[in-house]
Amino acid sequence: MHRRTLLIAAVAFAVVVPLSAQEPVKKPRLAFVTNCVAEFWTVASFGVEAAKKEFPVEAVVRMPANGTAEEQKRILEDLLAKGVQGIALSPKDPENMTALLDKVASRAVLITHDSDAPKSKRLCYVGMDNYDAGRACGQLVKQALPNGGPVVILVGNLDQDNARRRRQGVIDELLDRTRDPSRFDKQDAALKAGKYEIRATFTDQFDRQKGKAAAQDALARWQDVAAMVGLFEYEPPLLLEAVKSAGKLGKVAIVGFDENEATLQGIVDGHVHGTLVQNPYEYGRRSMELLHKLLAAPDEAAKKALLPKDGFVDIPARAITKDNVRAFWDDVKQKTGKK
Repeated sequence: MHRRTLLIAAVAFAVVVPLSAQEPVKKPRLAFVTNCVAEFWTVASFGVEAAKKEFPVEAVVRMPANGTAEEQKRILEDLLAKGVQGIALSPKDPENMTALLDKVASRAVLITHDSDAPKSKRLCYVGMDNYDAGRACGQLVKQALPNGGPVVILVGNLDQDNARRRRQGVIDELLDRTRDPSRFDKQDAALKAGKYEIRATFTDQFDRQKGKAAAQDALARWQDVAAMVGLFEYEPPLLLEAVKSAGKLGKVAIVGFDENEATLQGIVDGHVHGTLVQNPYEYGRRSMELLHKLLAAPDEAAKKALLPKDGFVDIPARAITKDNVRAFWDDVKQKTGKK
């Protein structure tokens, strides 16, 4: 009996101890890397947080303080050094970052969002078609300016894929050109056809003061400017400030991108005609969901099955005007916990 008791105890110990000592399954470590610091990306970070509750992942958000490609490089190298397994990136300068992105893709699962790097080995792009969104933005300009006139464009830079495509979409729509996402008009090109003229494109390199100064200079230099377009989230409010300080509210149409609160308030007040919004919340959530599923895939075939054939996870843009701004703003507040 004594030997039997010891045997039972030994079996019990063999079963119980490994279970009690078993380490919890580690969650995959993911990162969501932006191209600058902006309210747009704050909204995206709420989507990342939502994904952390919905899926078994650890995730961090990294924003380059000065919005430079060099900062992004340091962030990516740091993430790799810390063993991050999946990265969603909005690349600053895809043309000159291909080698770096390929290095990242060799050590972690890499996808892009917001702005693409199609020549790299990233697995897919999550976001909207920036060229088509630019054309939709051009349609808003046409609504605001049915009789035509000179238009000034403000954009962070023309190195990023999303910036080039948005600007080209606006230009092609206003000049009634055929659809051609590969087209690129140089920054200093003379652009005029029909009722509309692209008087100038200014780049501010994500410097708010530089952007506002460029807008103020345009309004002072050209008294006939009829519309101003800001292609990045922080720019429509700068245009609004410049137009207001020039005493031209209601005289110069303002159209923009994204859902900065000052832009939305400008629409409510009737000073901004409209804005093309993305869905940064879903950029954050869907990017983390996709990375989670890719890392959990048992083999390459299963991983490939998760990816769209064209490498594009489409999250369409929407036009926001006075007709739908309040409903849209309420939805943003609900998702971000603002009142």
